[in-house]
Amino acid sequence: MRAFNFSAGPATLAEPVLRQAADEMLDWRGTGASVAELSHRGAEFMQVAAEAEADLRTLLSVPADYAVLFTTGGATLMQALLPLNFAAPGQAVDYVITGHWGKTALKQARHGVAAHVAASSEDTGFRDIPPPSEWRLSNDAAYVHVTANETIHGVEFRDVPEVGATPLVADFSSSIASEPVEVSRYAVLYGGAQKNLGPAGIAFAIVRRDLLEREGQPRAEILDLRAHAAKGSMLNTPPTWNWYLLGLSLKWMLGEGGVAEFARRNARKAELLYAAIDGSGGFYRNQVAPAARSRMNVPFSLHDSALDATFLSEAKASGLIGLKGHRALGGMRASLYNAMPEAGVQALAGFMADFARRHG
Repeated sequence: MRAFNFSAGPATLAEPVLRQAADEMLDWRGTGASVAELSHRGAEFMQVAAEAEADLRTLLSVPADYAVLFTTGGATLMQALLPLNFAAPGQAVDYVITGHWGKTALKQARHGVAAHVAASSEDTGFRDIPPPSEWRLSNDAAYVHVTANETIHGVEFRDVPEVGATPLVADFSSSIASEPVEVSRYAVLYGGAQKNLGPAGIAFAIVRRDLLEREGQPRAEILDLRAHAAKGSMLNTPPTWNWYLLGLSLKWMLGEGGVAEFARRNARKAELLYAAIDGSGGFYRNQVAPAARSRMNVPFSLHDSALDATFLSEAKASGLIGLKGHRALGGMRASLYNAMPEAGVQALAGFMADFARRHG
């Protein structure tokens, strides 16, 4: 029996996706070979790539004036590519920091550009979103960067503020496809796929085409997003197996009802888990401001950290894995991505209540 996997990423994949991949492992669509063995430039895999792009566009309602890229290197590489491609040498870029990954994005940007912290909630432990009235945006920034959902700190923008005419760029690694998003509000949406879209090893970028016309900074062709777009994300050999699994995941999500359906499911799952935490009488604690609580990643601590190892051990024995918190925070973390069924969250909530009764 499969465990309920609450890992933050690489994360749980939908069982139908894994079963189809297993069935097709040795012979994909009658080719006599695995999809991982086929040429990325052959007609068979080109169809996989085309279907994945079309399905992502359908799932997220991506407008025609946006390019869709599938890249290697994950979100962190994309964070380094953003200023190289979209900011002139020395031009300011604004970053709103709401957690660990916002800080990482800022660190990657501090090469050749004037990276500016427009707002940060670090002084209060990344437990809330900085009020928009306190954002100190530059007059001539190349873009404003936000992290839509902080995977480690469990802070999520429920509504990203307007930033005027400056292009808005967002890391959507851990919340993409979890609910409808108005793509046209953003100049770039990017992220790693290993949470809601597929396996680790492939990333996505949805880029408004006019940004691709920017000269940016001197860079090798392999670091030029214009070149990747021109070659259909096949400037070099892509991670074909990962791309194939991503495509299967997209088809599964569309078949389940798309982002509107997953928004409903994710709201129910998050409500169930936060109720288990808040209703525990202090045995479990989540310190994020309620209005900024993530639906995807729920960090929580036990009232006595000496119980952490016992909690994790007993949870694993109960078929609940991937609950250890990130080393930056400790404690626990449950990730509730699209492929996590509500039954898994119900099982976790029940276990938590029982554990509190026995160890409280």
